[in-house]
Amino acid sequence: MPVDTPLLDNSGNSSNVEDVKPLSLVKKFGFESKMLWRIAGPAIFTSLCQYSLGALTLTFSGRIDELDLAAVSVENSVIAGLSFGVMLGMGSALETLCGQAYGAGQIRMLGVYMQRSWIILLTTALILLPIYIWSPPILKLIGETTEISDAAGKFALWMIPQLFAYALNFPIQKFLQAQRKVLVMLWISGVVLVLHTFFSWLLILKLGWGLTGAAITLNTSWWLIVIAQLLYIFITKSDGAWSGFTWLAFSDLFGFVKLSLASAVMLCLEFWYLMILVVITGRLKNPLIPVDAISICMNINGWDAMIAIGFNAGISVRVSNELGAGNFGAARFAVWVVSITSVSVGVVVMIVVLATRDYFPYLFTSSVAVAKETTKLAALLGATVLLNSLQPVLSGVAVGAGWQSLVAYINIGCYYVVGLPAGIVLGFTFGFGAEGIWAGMIGGIVLQTIILIVVTAITNWKREADQAESRVRKWGGAIAHDQ
Repeated sequence: MPVDTPLLDNSGNSSNVEDVKPLSLVKKFGFESKMLWRIAGPAIFTSLCQYSLGALTLTFSGRIDELDLAAVSVENSVIAGLSFGVMLGMGSALETLCGQAYGAGQIRMLGVYMQRSWIILLTTALILLPIYIWSPPILKLIGETTEISDAAGKFALWMIPQLFAYALNFPIQKFLQAQRKVLVMLWISGVVLVLHTFFSWLLILKLGWGLTGAAITLNTSWWLIVIAQLLYIFITKSDGAWSGFTWLAFSDLFGFVKLSLASAVMLCLEFWYLMILVVITGRLKNPLIPVDAISICMNINGWDAMIAIGFNAGISVRVSNELGAGNFGAARFAVWVVSITSVSVGVVVMIVVLATRDYFPYLFTSSVAVAKETTKLAALLGATVLLNSLQPVLSGVAVGAGWQSLVAYINIGCYYVVGLPAGIVLGFTFGFGAEGIWAGMIGGIVLQTIILIVVTAITNWKREADQAESRVRKWGGAIAHDQ
């Protein structure tokens, strides 16, 4: 980060870091940290709760038999995982637009933006529907057995309602996040998780409904989240951000689609990158133990990623709000603060992983061979969680500033032109196995992180604030003239 980062004094004037007394800088850092944690803290908890819905369903299904476990696991990671990545990415366009509109004081535009995003994401859900309907042949095509493919395909059909819940949920969450109404999402997700746990036990195990019970509870839980959030918005009007349904939602859709697609490509390229690691490892000569070990590591990495997603949401809201308000100095200082905070958390997590590398594998497996292989991979897991503490933050800055297209190109080059081929060469050509595959892919993450640091460091934040103002005017539609 540049050392001449401007800060805003109490009068709103910007000043440089070197002109600020150490005590004043500490106070400003503390103030910005409080603002960050007010958004990131509840966002982390919300992400953990929603991630746990699928994880708990998987756990309860595993108590029935191995085929049910495999069916839920494959549907959750491949079919629903694909949809989750696309929907989250498409919905992330609202982080830019709603955040900047809120910062600019154009509150009523947030409701219009959310409705435009609903139209785009519901259309996307219809496009993704064939993947659910014809999932058995798709799964067989990528190497799954006929038995698992048919079971997962049957479960995928039952999970179609979840797809449309995704389409409504992500725009709602970005709408609420932009207004910093994250506590609402926290309480709703927490209550639904408690209900989900009880009814999963009741329907799946106690009543013996098996996969049918799993589908009912998981679909119902996601729709409860959507309905509860909608009721909050409709009843409270969200402090003026919701003024009812409007035909303005159908205007300027092309620009929205472009930004939504760029957001989807950017996030999906990141979301799927480490998922591919498991698939590639399955191509090794004796894949069973390496795949199990990699799966344990990815499970831990998944939980850690929820923390990163919270910081991603926090910095995206802070940057977009400040740029929308024209406070480019405050936006740049927010990046400084969240980077230091997130990396500090990443260092702690890395230390925990390395310190417990001989013990944590046994939380997931009773196999000594799998545990030993997992321990061998712990150093790579530690490096990954450290990188994941900064990389999603920089992606959050990109979303807040509207750089999705640029980051999408960076991700393609670093991940799929450099990292993935390097992993394949190290793992197969040089015979390093799972460790080589993962090490090569980490190289892609390192390269991407370095490039994003450089891009963020050389950014002209004054120009970004001007572009945010232009973006709000461009996509505000007629509603901007009514205020």
